Amino acid sequence: MAEHTDKETVAVNILDKEYLVASPGEARSDLERSARYLDEKMREIRASGRVFGTERIAVMAALNITHELLQSGSSMPESAERTLRDIDERVREALEQS
Repeated sequence: MAEHTDKETVAVNILDKEYLVASPGEARSDLERSARYLDEKMREIRASGRVFGTERIAVMAALNITHELLQSGSSMPESAERTLRDIDERVREALEQS
């Protein structure tokens, strides 16, 4: 079965900054949900007052989210892992462009 590769640019807001991320159309809602979750985690870290700077806040959020995932104890299907890697790559690209 051929994989659908049409991509669209999706605007996501993280810590009051807009990032444009290329995403397959069928993954748009997952990307938006992921961005909202990341934004929430980064806001929690910023509100703690212990971590300063967007880059450091992003790294701490990534570590916390990864820890949550590993603690869940469930192994992810390969397709979910691939999707997370794709989203991670797109977010990194968007951060580099800003």
